[in-house]
Amino acid sequence: MKIKKAVLPVAGVGTRFLPATKTVPKELLPIVDKPVIQYLVEEAVQSGIEEIIFVISKGKEAIIEHFSDHPPLMELLQKRNKVEILEKVEPIHKLAKFSHVYQDEPMGDGHAILQAEKLVGNEPFLVLFGDDIVKNEIPAAKQLIDHYKGESIIAAQEIDKADAGSYGMINPASQDEYLYEVKGLVEKPLPEDAPSNLGVIGKYVCPPEIFDAIREGSHGADGELRLIDGFIKLQEKQKVWAYAVQGQRFDTGKPEGLVAANQAYLKNC
Repeated sequence: MKIKKAVLPVAGVGTRFLPATKTVPKELLPIVDKPVIQYLVEEAVQSGIEEIIFVISKGKEAIIEHFSDHPPLMELLQKRNKVEILEKVEPIHKLAKFSHVYQDEPMGDGHAILQAEKLVGNEPFLVLFGDDIVKNEIPAAKQLIDHYKGESIIAAQEIDKADAGSYGMINPASQDEYLYEVKGLVEKPLPEDAPSNLGVIGKYVCPPEIFDAIREGSHGADGELRLIDGFIKLQEKQKVWAYAVQGQRFDTGKPEGLVAANQAYLKNC
């Protein structure tokens, strides 16, 4: 089945970038001349996605505005003969069909995904979180979609085990080049307890069964619903896979990651 929809959970506050993100969503911080979120939308579109569903919180409507038509701006650029800039701005709202839902409470990434259930419907879908940018000729999302066979597939990359406490970690059962069958998942273990050096990054292809699995999975001590717990629950009924995506990854949720991404993409300008 063709994967046509992508869910982008972007409801987080972005505390690492305060006070810059007091009024500006962290996803709109720039990498050169485009906001982080646009790189993710373009990644999805280049991977065959036709509809983007944003999960936002109150106060982050500027993300929706960025992907909306702005006739006064277009008219101004045309009037001033800013052809080169117009060619960059005009296609943004035409990249895909855009819709959005609200996550009213910060109840976890799994809870955010549940808010999009009605818009997704009974079909597989792509999930892209707002912090992970992968620079590669073949988009990371396409690498996942190309290996989707009806069961969940998680993006992974090799990390230093010393950083395991910041990642969901994969316990692989078998490997076929870059594709792994997942034996188990461990959320933010101590380095000595990490089952491998494969860390989960924020890109997934999910079957529609993930919604029930999130609801039925374990809840955190704070009551939050986590996507990783949904995958663990789903493993009771079907296999879960991981794919070691190829490319240079930037964690733009951290200042140093955003700076590194700007430096890397500036070289192409």
